[in-house]
Amino acid sequence: MIDLVPLTGEPLALDLVNTRPRTPDGPVDLIATAEGLRAWLGLQAGRLAGALPEDGQAPLTDDDLAAAVSAVHDVRGHAADAIDRVRRGLRPPEDALRGLNSAQRAAPAVRALAWNGAAVTAVPRRDGPPGARLSAVLAEAVAELLTDPAVTTVRECAADDCVMLFLPAHPRRRWCSAARCGNRARVARHYRRHRAPDSDL
Repeated sequence: MIDLVPLTGEPLALDLVNTRPRTPDGPVDLIATAEGLRAWLGLQAGRLAGALPEDGQAPLTDDDLAAAVSAVHDVRGHAADAIDRVRRGLRPPEDALRGLNSAQRAAPAVRALAWNGAAVTAVPRRDGPPGARLSAVLAEAVAELLTDPAVTTVRECAADDCVMLFLPAHPRRRWCSAARCGNRARVARHYRRHRAPDSDL
C-alpha cells in the first residue's frame, strides 16, 4: 500500500499525474479538494512561476482553489493519457493534446519587464483567474515532458500495488521511491527468505 503523502521530485508533469495513487481500497485523489490542492501546491511552490500569487499579492482563497480543482483535474487527465501513450512510443490521444493546448492558451505567459534598481528583469506573468493560470503552467510542464526524448524512459513503479510514474536517473531504478516501494519490497523479500520452513503448516 502506498502512503497518502504526494510523491514529489519528479518532473512537474509526473508529480501531477502521481496525485492519484492506488490504495487497497482503490485510487485516491490527493488533490480532490481545495485543501488537498493547497497542500500539493505548497510542495510545488518553487516550480510554479507565474501561477501563484507572489509576495505582496493576495493569497489564493479557498474559493480560488475550489474553482481551480476542476481545471487542474482536466490537465491531469490529459497529461496521464498523453504521457502513458508517448512513453511507450505511441501516438497520444488527440483530445489530450487539444486539452493541453487549450489550457496553455487560456493564460499564456508574458515575460514582464521591470527595473530592479540595477538591471532589467524578465519574470513570467499570466493574466486570468487562478485556475486558468495554474492549469496553463501545469500544461506547459506536460508539454515540456512530452517533447523531451527522455519521456520514453518514464517508468511505472515495479511494485504490484503502485501506479506512480518516475523518470529514472539511473537505468536500474525500479521503484517510485526507495523509501516507499523499494523498502517495502526489501522487507517482503527479507521476510520470504527468513520465514520458517514449517510456517505454512
